[in-house]
Amino acid sequence: MICPLANFEDVYKTDHGAVYQCSRQNCYWLEFAGSTTAFKVSDFFSFKKKIDAIDISAMIIDSSRTADFTIVMPYRTSRCFVLDINDVLNLRELLNGAKFMITLNSVVQTCLKGTPCRVA
Repeated sequence: MICPLANFEDVYKTDHGAVYQCSRQNCYWLEFAGSTTAFKVSDFFSFKKKIDAIDISAMIIDSSRTADFTIVMPYRTSRCFVLDINDVLNLRELLNGAKFMITLNSVVQTCLKGTPCRVA
């Protein structure tokens, strides 16, 4: 359930989902596979690391039925993600784009404040 007082700003969108930032609640909202999940900032980046750590090649090579899907349960959420290979790839694309935009925004804000701007 989304708070009616929340103030959402688009971070990144693809055909498969979107990431929004809520400045009022200091969190990120992930819209993916037909539902929306709220993440604290640190939990969002931990979730991204979990998704990045999924071994796609092992899922492809393994012929057992259980290798067709992976289950990811993010910290402090009531959501459970059951992902097939396409879902993992689509979610990675979404999360990578969101992380890039978050980092870019941080660099731009630093530069606008007049402090020396270094891009890593």
